[in-house]
Amino acid sequence: MAKRTAKVERATKETKIEVTLNLDDYNFGKNNIDTGIRFLDHMLELFGAHGMFRMDVFCDGDTDVDCHHSAEDIGIALGQAFREALGDMKGIKRYADILLPMDEALMQCAVDVSGRGYLEFDVGFPTEKVGGFDTELFKEFFLAFTRKAEITMHFILIKGENSHHIAESAFKAAGRVLASAVSIDERAKNKIPSTKGMLV
Repeated sequence: MAKRTAKVERATKETKIEVTLNLDDYNFGKNNIDTGIRFLDHMLELFGAHGMFRMDVFCDGDTDVDCHHSAEDIGIALGQAFREALGDMKGIKRYADILLPMDEALMQCAVDVSGRGYLEFDVGFPTEKVGGFDTELFKEFFLAFTRKAEITMHFILIKGENSHHIAESAFKAAGRVLASAVSIDERAKNKIPSTKGMLV
């Protein structure tokens, strides 16, 4: 099987980003993440660890304005890396879901690696910021990511009171459902998982 890896570089007047990704290199908790936003670093570290992805993410962004451009552009670049690393998507399981607890927070997440970008984000945060990061930007990150990765992802917060726990449950859940969905089903490792013969 071809290596499922990607490297994406993105440069605008607002951000400069480098992402490297390996979908099959188990590297729990040892990824290099430096986005210039410490709380987002923490969330991406959880995402990579629970997805069991080898993932390096670097961003130099205009955080003196706010964190919006960096959060959105990192989502774009990481989504592009996922789509590139997935290649022809032969053999992937395609679907996965999880009900993930994080203390009092309980997050439901489901994914379809479908070739179609769509996000449903039914997640509310009790505070406007967590760790100095605007909680509304979590949706912006995942919206950019799902569009560029060309995947459908649904989040439903079942319950939760603490913004940190809610965010953590979302990123852990996203990592784990993607790890399962992009894993190879040995029964059909040379087949596109669609009766149409293509994912789009």
